[in-house]
Amino acid sequence: MQLWVGLGNPGAKYAGNRHNIGWMALDRIASDHGFGPWRSKFQGSLSEGTLGGEKILLLKPETFMNLSGQSVGEALRFYKLTAGDVTVFHDELDLAPGKARVKSGGGHAGHNGLRSLHQHVGEAYHRVRLGIGHPGHKDRVAAYVLSDFAKAEQDWLDDLLRGISDGAADLARGDSARFLNAVALRTAPPRSSTTQAKTKAEPQEKPGKDIGTPETDEPPEARSPMQRLLDKFR
Repeated sequence: MQLWVGLGNPGAKYAGNRHNIGWMALDRIASDHGFGPWRSKFQGSLSEGTLGGEKILLLKPETFMNLSGQSVGEALRFYKLTAGDVTVFHDELDLAPGKARVKSGGGHAGHNGLRSLHQHVGEAYHRVRLGIGHPGHKDRVAAYVLSDFAKAEQDWLDDLLRGISDGAADLARGDSARFLNAVALRTAPPRSSTTQAKTKAEPQEKPGKDIGTPETDEPPEARSPMQRLLDKFR
């Protein structure tokens, strides 16, 4: 059994915030993979399902970000799990928008949700870091993470969430490489090899020349009637 945690803040006004991308990831997984209905438990919302042959518990703490560890700690004690059974999905300022990385253990880097998890369950949990980019100055961080994704960001956000859902079963099996590959196929799909081959095979046009016409610098009117007639049968 594994516990997957999405970090965010409760309430409609926070639903579209960059800080809530962890909740968004869990919502997409639950919807796409037929998880059970969300129910109130452990100071949060809980949904159960199966991925890659593993039972997965999805938990969205509703304690607000800086108290997320309370909710996770309760769930761990109830199910007799360890920090190593936990995977946390969270926003990451130090990654470009749309990028994803998987990490185990390490510091919280000032993230309030991770800081709380460190206090309640330790640091030996797994993380799926979801890039939201950086506003450019630390004084702008708080307002930035608590603001909604812009309309222009919706395409890459949707691609990222779809990729996470595509690779969820691989992540459950512990294959982070295949999981990240599934994400990459959505966020940075490879160019079609057939398209590339066709492009390479096509003849290059020469300036001022139409492809398929005979190349001659001799003006048509300088040619004899017989030569012009022969041209038609070439």
